[in-house]
Amino acid sequence: MSDTPSSALPRQIADAYVDAFIQLDPISGTYLGVAESSRRLPDFSPAGQEELAGLARTTLARLDRAEQLPGAADDAERRCGRLLRERLTAELAVHEADEALRTVSNMHSPAHAIREVFTVTPTETDEDWAAVVERLRAVPAALAGYRESLALGLERKLYGGPRATATFIGQLDEWIGDGTTGFFQNFAAAGPAALRTGLDDGARQATQALEELRQWMREVYAPAIEGEPDVVGRERYARWSRYFNGTDLDLDEAYAYGWSEYHRLLAEMRSEAEKVLPGAGPWEALAHLDVHGKHIEGVDEVQAWLQSLMDEAIEALDGTHFELAERVRKVESRIAPPGGAAAPYYTGPSEDFSRPGRTWLPTMGETRFPVYDLVSTWYHEGVPGHHLQLAQWVHVAESLSRYQASVGIVSANAEGWALYAERLMDELGFLPDAERRLGYLDAQMMRACRVIVDIGMHAELEIPADSLFHPGERWTPELAQEFFGNHSGRPADFVESELTRYLSMPGQAIGYKLGERAWLLGRENARAAHGDSFDLKAWHMAALSQGPLGLDDLVDELSKL
Repeated sequence: MSDTPSSALPRQIADAYVDAFIQLDPISGTYLGVAESSRRLPDFSPAGQEELAGLARTTLARLDRAEQLPGAADDAERRCGRLLRERLTAELAVHEADEALRTVSNMHSPAHAIREVFTVTPTETDEDWAAVVERLRAVPAALAGYRESLALGLERKLYGGPRATATFIGQLDEWIGDGTTGFFQNFAAAGPAALRTGLDDGARQATQALEELRQWMREVYAPAIEGEPDVVGRERYARWSRYFNGTDLDLDEAYAYGWSEYHRLLAEMRSEAEKVLPGAGPWEALAHLDVHGKHIEGVDEVQAWLQSLMDEAIEALDGTHFELAERVRKVESRIAPPGGAAAPYYTGPSEDFSRPGRTWLPTMGETRFPVYDLVSTWYHEGVPGHHLQLAQWVHVAESLSRYQASVGIVSANAEGWALYAERLMDELGFLPDAERRLGYLDAQMMRACRVIVDIGMHAELEIPADSLFHPGERWTPELAQEFFGNHSGRPADFVESELTRYLSMPGQAIGYKLGERAWLLGRENARAAHGDSFDLKAWHMAALSQGPLGLDDLVDELSKL
């Protein structure tokens, strides 16, 4: 950032930060479509983490000066500056608490980032594959840096959770396979014959590094943390909640809101369950649908069906409730590689849209897929959910900033929009039968239960005295898993994976419902301000084009549109 002019405004400061950031984090560069990033991996060691923190501190100092300049009060500059300051401040708080020294998770760790970036690394040409060879050979150093951070965490008595550690070791087993047919070997096998020696050697080195990490996790890390708590406590939870949600939450109010949504949704679910199976409760009706409801048979078939669902949504919504650029209209359905968490996910397009946005379905070994469990989830992951928001940010990046369109994302903003998108499709009549609507309500209930158990576990709150579930007791991970399983139509392995996720990503899971609440309140305020002239399509496009915001700012900005 040394060549940033002294007259730079906040958006220029933010974009200079992105340029410097992707030099340190080539994984983010790959997601943006930066070709030179494909050869490298980040330094996940303590020194590498401190280098990122130094960049954040330098950027904040430059932002201080930029916000004093004429022109900084312009709405676009102001929004970008507020986002940049809030994000970097939250990231520094996490760094300075040494959280990176105990990052063990079933879906959010340096090891997961290393593996997953290969699924979006370009592989169209021999030149692309030559870059893959270099990236494969970079895996050992990247994993060694991650292990160095965890080892320093052990030295400082900063521990990851035992449950997440055990799950992660199991995932490493699957990534490694028998040592010759693991993730990296399977990935490299698709490369050209001309590079076969380099690809095989790189895949062997990468797999060997996984084996060394697994051995260390088994023999050193897991024994050292045995008996440590999986929950993080109120102080750490508040820090992570700020990071994921862009606000300092009133945790007790948010916990109460989760319970209020639980009771509202339970009443609706009982009504829909009666239509599916008269006399049955919600989860009995969902179990009935698992056996007797509509299904998609086959992995290839479900991938094609999910693609058609998104294509149909685009055709129905474009021009009526959204105005979509042609390049935003393209989104691909993919099957997630095995060995990850159970939750579906989305990856955004590259900056030039040469790689489109993609939804990913983990099959968890299944070949038969209930429709009720997929429809609203793909409205969430694809259209009009994550894809429309994140692809629109990339599409309007020139009027925002590169930072806002890429690395400046706030989890609760994006997840809140995606949950709002599910509700919108219900409002618009896209869930016309009880089967699909019960599935949608089950997904909504899962997000309400997340608020209850995520805050409840980590802050060790009491279960309300009027609850039918362990009234007056304090939440534990065991009670949370029982409660979540009792209130979900999803299989036991999904429930277990979700609880491990909440324990290892504290504060992230609550952003769905709390973010949705912010989006709904912003829409309600804007509708009240405009009265009969309120245009939902115009509001949607303005809202999707203003870039990411933390929950501190989201309601206020949405209300003004």
